[in-house]
Amino acid sequence: MISLTSPVETRAHDWPAGAKLGALCAATLVLFWVRDPLWHAGFLAATLALYALPGRRFLRAGLARLRVLWPFVALIAVWHLVIGDVSGGTLIILRMITAVALANLVTMTTRLSDMMGVVRWLATPLRAFGLSTRAVEPAMALVIRFTPVLAQKGATLTLAWRARSPRRAGWRIVIPFAVTALDDAEHVAEALRARGGL
Repeated sequence: MISLTSPVETRAHDWPAGAKLGALCAATLVLFWVRDPLWHAGFLAATLALYALPGRRFLRAGLARLRVLWPFVALIAVWHLVIGDVSGGTLIILRMITAVALANLVTMTTRLSDMMGVVRWLATPLRAFGLSTRAVEPAMALVIRFTPVLAQKGATLTLAWRARSPRRAGWRIVIPFAVTALDDAEHVAEALRARGGL
């Protein structure tokens, strides 16, 4: 598993994780409230400017992590072209890219331990009612850590298929991908049990 935090240190790395996550929630609400595509184009341009501020290396790393969105962008674009709603499709695409880019920006500039600290604080009221929140933090950490790993393994399976067949992989890699994910989950479960479990 790999860390999602950017190796390029920025000023945002020292900002409180709670403040960044709160700002992300507020920004997402604004994105879903505004319905003008021109405004959303401006929001996306501002987000890209935030990526560019720390330098070219940070910008390249951030944009590389957004490549997984392009199949969804293509699918949404084709569908809205078919139904004749270009404006609606543009709005959805701009909103999706900006929201994911902002979330990625927060992840890149926030240590996982700081995020888990916020989760621990948010779960405090649940513990007051006698509910155990012991499994919440490692579960969220595993989701955050495994997402890019699974995406990379899916890309590797696609490349392996292309090396053996001229046809597109498509649904054919679903079963090996599911088996790979289950295998990884089993290894992680064994590792957790070996360390005392949850």
